[in-house]
Amino acid sequence: MDRAARTGYILDRLAAEGEVSVAALAADLGVSPVTVRTTLRALEVEGYLVRTHGGARPTAFRNIHLRQLDRVEQKERIARAAADMIRDDDRIMIEAGTSCALIVKFLTRKRGVQILTNSVLVFANARSNPNLNITLTGGQFRAESESLVGPVAERSINDFNARIAFLGTDGFSVDRGLTTQLIEGGQVGAVMRTRAEETWLLADSSKYGCAGFVSFMGIDEVTGIITDDEIPPQSTKELSERTKLRIV
Repeated sequence: MDRAARTGYILDRLAAEGEVSVAALAADLGVSPVTVRTTLRALEVEGYLVRTHGGARPTAFRNIHLRQLDRVEQKERIARAAADMIRDDDRIMIEAGTSCALIVKFLTRKRGVQILTNSVLVFANARSNPNLNITLTGGQFRAESESLVGPVAERSINDFNARIAFLGTDGFSVDRGLTTQLIEGGQVGAVMRTRAEETWLLADSSKYGCAGFVSFMGIDEVTGIITDDEIPPQSTKELSERTKLRIV
């Protein structure tokens, strides 16, 4: 395995697991611990991770960028399905999240769409499309989610109305609902729901059954969920009994 492939593998592991060990990487890659440490050192210089005793973890700033590399195909299918729901001259809200951030990439043929978002990633993806009208909320910047949160963001959202709000999540289940690691992020999602006619959750199947630090919305409080076709049949049945479910 060359350096590029080795680097990609390590970044994928970081995105999926949050922390990696030198010993485990050396065994999985079939290389020496010295080679792994050299690669980790280079990635640390580039800002992707912080080396720890015996391993590494992602930096706060890079964490969401690492998550963007995880399950890309599934997230793009989910985002495309969400984009297909948007009409010309529509009014939508997009909350922070790696799947949500991709929606605007599939709006190149839409005209006059008004978008309110607290996501810096959404803004970055949309800024080159002159047919989209972007309003970025104010608020406190959180690097780990590339989002704007807090009272300023919430007051800003309360000034607008939308037909659809698209939300992200760190985990969801029938029992715990939508959950997140960031309390302020959950509050932003809850406010968006009150200002929209419909609320749709965008989440790939790997997040089903996972639970973040705080539950901020019940499954039956969203209009529907867009997820990928790797979600288990039993989970599909449980979710379909409580909300609309689109599997892509």
